[in-house]
Amino acid sequence: MTDKEAPRQNDEPAMANEPPLVRNRSRVREGLPFPLGATWDGLGVNFALFSAHATKVELCLFDADGEHEVERIELPEYTDEVWHGYLPDARPGQLYGYRVYGPYAPEEGHRFNPNKLLLDPYARQIVGELVWDEALFGYTIGHPDEDLSFDERDSAPFMPRCRVVDPAFTWGRSQRIQMPWDHTVVYETHVRGYTMHHPAVPEAQRGTFSGLMVNEVIDHIRSLGVSSVELMPVHAFVQDQHLLEKGLRNYWGYNTLGFFAPHSSYLAGDSINEFKEMVARFHAADLEVILDVVYNHTAEGNELGPTLSLKGIDNASYYRLMPDDLRYYIDDTGTGNTVNLSHSRVLQMVTDSLRYWATEMRVDGFRFDLATILGREPHGFDEGGGFLDSCRQDPVLSQVKLIAEPWDCGPGGYQVGGFPPGWAEWNDRYRDTIRAFWRGDEGQLAELATRIMGSADFFDRRGRRPFASVNFVTAHDGYTLYDLVSYDEKHNEANGEDNNDGHDHNLSWNHGVEGPTDDPDIRTLRLRQIRNFFATLMFSQGTPMVLAGDEMLRTQGGNNNAYCQDNETNWLDWNMSGDAHAMIDYLRHIIALRQRYPILRRGRFLSGDYNEELGLKEVTWLTPDGSEMDVELWEDPEARSIGVLLDGRARPSGVRRPGADVTLLLLLNAHPEAVSFQLPEVPRGNGWMCRLDTAMAPEDTNCQRAFGDDHRLMGRSLALLELVQERA
Repeated sequence: MTDKEAPRQNDEPAMANEPPLVRNRSRVREGLPFPLGATWDGLGVNFALFSAHATKVELCLFDADGEHEVERIELPEYTDEVWHGYLPDARPGQLYGYRVYGPYAPEEGHRFNPNKLLLDPYARQIVGELVWDEALFGYTIGHPDEDLSFDERDSAPFMPRCRVVDPAFTWGRSQRIQMPWDHTVVYETHVRGYTMHHPAVPEAQRGTFSGLMVNEVIDHIRSLGVSSVELMPVHAFVQDQHLLEKGLRNYWGYNTLGFFAPHSSYLAGDSINEFKEMVARFHAADLEVILDVVYNHTAEGNELGPTLSLKGIDNASYYRLMPDDLRYYIDDTGTGNTVNLSHSRVLQMVTDSLRYWATEMRVDGFRFDLATILGREPHGFDEGGGFLDSCRQDPVLSQVKLIAEPWDCGPGGYQVGGFPPGWAEWNDRYRDTIRAFWRGDEGQLAELATRIMGSADFFDRRGRRPFASVNFVTAHDGYTLYDLVSYDEKHNEANGEDNNDGHDHNLSWNHGVEGPTDDPDIRTLRLRQIRNFFATLMFSQGTPMVLAGDEMLRTQGGNNNAYCQDNETNWLDWNMSGDAHAMIDYLRHIIALRQRYPILRRGRFLSGDYNEELGLKEVTWLTPDGSEMDVELWEDPEARSIGVLLDGRARPSGVRRPGADVTLLLLLNAHPEAVSFQLPEVPRGNGWMCRLDTAMAPEDTNCQRAFGDDHRLMGRSLALLELVQERA
C-alpha cells in the first residue's frame, strides 16, 4: 500500500495500537535547518531532520523516564529538504524521537511508516535498550506479501529514546596529542572487555569509559610504550535478535544505530561527559584515542529488517538500493545494507559525525570498518570519491589519523594500497606473510623482505610514506597471538554456528599439540614464537598495531571469531602467570628499542639500490655466510634465514646528506635448527653489540662480537645487533 492520503492531524483518531495523542502545547517556532539534530543554544532547542521524500515530520516528546509520550509536535518548516522547528521551552535532558510520514512504497524505495518511532541520526545520546518485538518492523511479519505489507502497531514501547544534551564541558588544558606517525604504536582494545576483570576497577565502573580512566589501567597501557589506544566501536549499537535468542550478545559492536551517540552501556553514569573525561585522562598520559567507526552499514538490515531510524526517515536517500529493483538493498558489507555515501546529505551526516568526535569529543583519529565502502561510487571504488575527497580537504579531518580497513564484500572490494594520500591502511598482506614465515612455510623470503620494509609495492606512490602501512599480526578479528601458536584449527563451537563461521585460512600452528599443553618444550617454543612475532612487528618499517591482551598471553580457546562472546572468552584476565608478566616486560623492551633506533621507523622507504652519491646501500640483504642475497637465493623455497643490514647513514629525508643514525643488523631464522650468521664488516664501526635475541632473556643478550664472528641463532628465533661505533 502507499500513503497517498493527507497526513493525519493531531485531532484525528489514533492508528491501531497507537497511544493517545497529547495536544500541542509547546510554543513551537520556525527554527533553523542547520545544524541538524537537536541543538541546545542556552535558551531552547532547535530540532532539524533531513528527509527528501517525507510529507510530514512529527517530534515526539517523552517524560523524564521515557515511559510516556507527553506531546507530539509537527515540525513547522521545510527548508532545503530539512524539516525543522524550535522549542523555547525544551531543555537538556529532554527525551524525544520522530514519526515520519510519506509513501510506503517499497518497490519505489520508500518505507515511511509513522507508526514507528524513529531515532534522530544526529542524536548525541541514546538512552534505553531496544526490546525486540514484531512492532519494530514496518511490515507485518508472517504476512504473505512480506515487506510489501504495512504494519500499524506502535513501536514506541520497544524503542530507546534520544536525549537532548548540554555540550558544556571543562577541558582545562587538554589537547589532542597529534603523535607523529613515526612514533605511533597502536594498541587495539575493547571498552568492556578490557576492565571487566580488572581488580583496581570498582565493580560499578567495569566495562565502561570510567573503568578505562582508573589510574592502574592507564598506567599499564602507558608503561608498554604504546602511543595510541584504538577503541573498538563505541557508537550506539544494537544487540542482534538472533544472538539474543541463542543467549549470546553482540560484543564487538559493529552494528551501529547512532553515529553521534556513545553506546549507553559503556557509560557508568548518565552523562556523555564521561567519554570526554576519559579522553582528557588519556591525553594527560600522552596517549591518543582512536575510534573504530562503522559508517558502511547500520543495524536496520535489509528489506526484512526493522525500522529504527534511517529506513523510516528516508530509505531511498540513506541506503544504496538495487537500481533495477528499489525494493532490495545493495549489500557490499555482508550485513544486509550499505550506507549511500554518494548522497550529499548522507555524506554530510558521516563527515559531521567525524568532526563532532574530533572536535567536541577531541578524539585523535579513526579506524574505518570496511572502508572500501566509503570510497564506493555507483561505478565502484574510486580513490577520488566524495567521502575520501571530503576528508582530504576538510580542515579538521585532514589533521587527525585516518586508518582504513581497505576491503569489503563487494566487487573490487580489496583495495590495500588503493587509498589516497593522507590515509593509513590495515595491511593484511603483512599479517599473512609474517605468520607464514615464522610457521616455516616455503618460499617466503622475498615477500618477507617487502613487508618488513613498509610494503613499498602497495604504498610507495603519490608521496605516501611507510607509516601508511599499519602492520599487525593479530587483531580483534581472528586469533589472539597466544592462540595463533596454540591451534591448527578454529574452535568456534560456542558461537552456535556449528563452527562454520570465522576464517579457515589462519596460517596458525599449534607446534605439536592442539590447545593447552604441559609439554615444556612446546610451551618454550610457543613463547619464543610470540616473541618473534612481537619483535618482527616492532622492527618493521610502518606503523605497528598490537592487540590488547596479547602481551598477557590472552587466549580465546581457539575461537577466531569471538564477536558474540560477551564473557570470559573476551574479557582480559588480569590474574596473570609468570610467563605473562615476562611477556609484558619483553614487549616494553622491544617497543623501547623501536623508539631508540630511528632507522626502524623511517619516514622514507629504504632502498636496496646502491647510492653512488653517498656510497652505500640503505638496506642490504644478507645470507648467513655474510654474502649478499642473489636471485637464486631469493627464489629458493627452502631458504628460511636472512640478515637485514640497515645503514644508519641512509638519508632520513629528501635532503641529500647522510644520516647519523645507529646502524643495525636484524637476523631472522625460521628454520627449526640453529643457523650461524657471520657478522659483516661495516664502515665506521668496530664490532657488533647484541641488543635482542628471542631465544635468550633480555638481560643475557648484551654481548659484543667482532666483525667476522658468528652469531649462532637458535631455530625459530630473531636477533637485533647494533653497530659499535668507532671512537673519534
